[in-house]
Amino acid sequence: MLRVVLVYPEIPPNTGNIARTCAATQTELHLVEPLGFEITDRYLKRAGLDYWPYVDLYTHPSWSDFRNAQQQQGGRTVGFSTSGTQSYLKFQFRPDDWLLFGSESSGLPRDILQASSAVLRIPMDNSQVRSLNLSVSAAVGLFEARRQLAKIP
Repeated sequence: MLRVVLVYPEIPPNTGNIARTCAATQTELHLVEPLGFEITDRYLKRAGLDYWPYVDLYTHPSWSDFRNAQQQQGGRTVGFSTSGTQSYLKFQFRPDDWLLFGSESSGLPRDILQASSAVLRIPMDNSQVRSLNLSVSAAVGLFEARRQLAKIP
């Protein structure tokens, strides 16, 4: 099963929107601390609306704690970054992939990128735009993986 992992997310509404996407697709959502907000944050809850009971949510106190859990379950860690070397459209996703997304202000740290099985980018036409919004990037990556794996009805 695909999983979405937010590493050090900072903005509650982005995480709430991603949680809603994960609820709709029955995709696990993993949050790696430190978070830039409290899980009880009203903006986080508002963005997820009344879908929070349907989110399969896991929190990890640190990257190393997450990595231990991920290695026990298996699967590749696939980072998304503006510095990615391969378009997400040309990548072959697997059902047990962990899709990693970094914080809004700095993306995935270098050591996490280096430890990832692959680092993908979402191509953009306008070089003046640094990156897409975190919740958009997570949805784009997740739905391409689902499309490839025929998980879209």
